Amino acid sequence: MDLSLTTRQEGTHTVVVVGGEIDVYTAPKLREQLIDLVSAGSYHLVVDMEGVEFLDSTGLGVLVGGLKRVRAHEGSLRLVCTQERILKIFRITGLTKVFPIHSSVEDALAASD
Repeated sequence: MDLSLTTRQEGTHTVVVVGGEIDVYTAPKLREQLIDLVSAGSYHLVVDMEGVEFLDSTGLGVLVGGLKRVRAHEGSLRLVCTQERILKIFRITGLTKVFPIHSSVEDALAASD
């Protein structure tokens, strides 16, 4: 399974819609996308992971790296995820304390930065 990425602007936020699998093979594609967005001045990101079917430690590392990049610019990185199998990975790793995780893009956009 491959990784699909689309981005769109929602006011001051950039929404990155991710689909497929984020693993050792596809994570570099997501990493490049996040680096490109931050380099272009997008410091408030919402990563919509509703279409993600698999996430491994490499994918988690890419998300943490993206968070560090936006925080260096006083930015934010919010996740949208309601899938229990993906949420479980964030709970087990303790990353629910690091990432704000929302049930919809609308909720993530409405949350104050």
